[in-house]
Amino acid sequence: MSLELPRFGHEVTVCPDGLTAVAALERNTYDCIIVDLDMPGMSGIQVIARAKELDPSVEAVVLTGKSTMDSAIAAVKLGAFDYMSKPFKMADLDGMLQRVSERREWLNKYRALKLRLERVEGKTQLIGDSLPMQRVRAMVKRVAPTESTVLILGETGSGKELVARSIHEQSLRAEKPFVAVNCGALPENLIESELFGHRKGAFTGADEHRQGLFEVADGGTLFLDEIGELPKSMQAKLLRVLECGEVRRVGDNSPFVVDVRILCATHRDLEAMVTTGDFRQDLLFRINTFEVLLPSLRERNEDIPALVKFLLARFRPTAKANDALVDQEAMRMMQLHAWPGNVRELANVIEHAAILCENGPIGVPHLPSRFSKAAATAGHGSGNSTATMTSAVKGPHFKLSSAATLREIEMAAIHEALERHSGNKPKAAEELGISLKTLYNKLNQAGGLEQAG
Repeated sequence: MSLELPRFGHEVTVCPDGLTAVAALERNTYDCIIVDLDMPGMSGIQVIARAKELDPSVEAVVLTGKSTMDSAIAAVKLGAFDYMSKPFKMADLDGMLQRVSERREWLNKYRALKLRLERVEGKTQLIGDSLPMQRVRAMVKRVAPTESTVLILGETGSGKELVARSIHEQSLRAEKPFVAVNCGALPENLIESELFGHRKGAFTGADEHRQGLFEVADGGTLFLDEIGELPKSMQAKLLRVLECGEVRRVGDNSPFVVDVRILCATHRDLEAMVTTGDFRQDLLFRINTFEVLLPSLRERNEDIPALVKFLLARFRPTAKANDALVDQEAMRMMQLHAWPGNVRELANVIEHAAILCENGPIGVPHLPSRFSKAAATAGHGSGNSTATMTSAVKGPHFKLSSAATLREIEMAAIHEALERHSGNKPKAAEELGISLKTLYNKLNQAGGLEQAG
């Protein structure tokens, strides 16, 4: 190797044993180490372990005359790039080193692209200093360094993927892939292939081998968004992967092991789905080692000014930080809005306003028409001392004055939805974009407030 590999363009340092190799690794930086498993003084496995401590990016190729699966698995677990049995052809070793070079080039490009994205978008930020968001950040900080599965609960558009990304970025897997998939967006007949991959010819249209998302995320984090939409048949297969870490491609007989951390999210009430038989109880126990409850935007409306400032910095990057970005009336209207679409809806509103308002602060005319209509309705009713909203559904009556609180506005919206659906709570919850459990909680809270009054 010392004579032939330089002819292929490689620079070679030869060491007579493992201890000498470790000393060389402590002095210099290498792209790849080629080690025998059996060496005097220090085994190849020990050399690889020490090399990875000194430089996690160094690749390792293991050579051995003992072609055993146990030694191969031990080497791969320590991060060896590949495994060759003696005797071997020098051209084969050169081909392997070329693949090492391609892998390092790909990793360097990935890190450069990631750095550029971070400079443009910055690190994932969970905006807001409200008490609910302080609790979310504290939980993220606590669970991120662990390997535990996390279930993120929250309404649609509340930022569940941002929480998942924040957990990944603060974890020990931050330099590895973060792969997000919306389970509800995958066609039912292709879910297994998308998650686990398939072999060529496994089914009609499978013209080539394909990696599944578990394999793509190997070493990193896989985020399963809207896991409540996963079909019952796939829930059983997912549970097996979570329990043993083995993935079997569609059309393949042999499973393989992946090292993936799982984060899940849903806006649905999984406990209620377990009761109705739509979600496996054992899978629920497996994915919610930790629960992170993400509040809706209307539950933390004091964070709206900070969120507006953050979003405007994205849509109007030339604006100065000390400029008056939003006038008081527009901000008041946004803080009184119920935000059924949560932060996603707020982002759309700010983008809309930023396009209409070229210079100066954003005002009510720059907001979508529904805000102007709401302002006109409020103005029309301001001549009365109170505007009483009654519901045909059994429950408390809510009186909305011109200075109505956010809770009063919220409960009025809930009772309007219940009235439109003749008291059908599941349909009302779906229209409002909240879970049935959240709807019951808010109705119970309102009943308790009325009794206290």
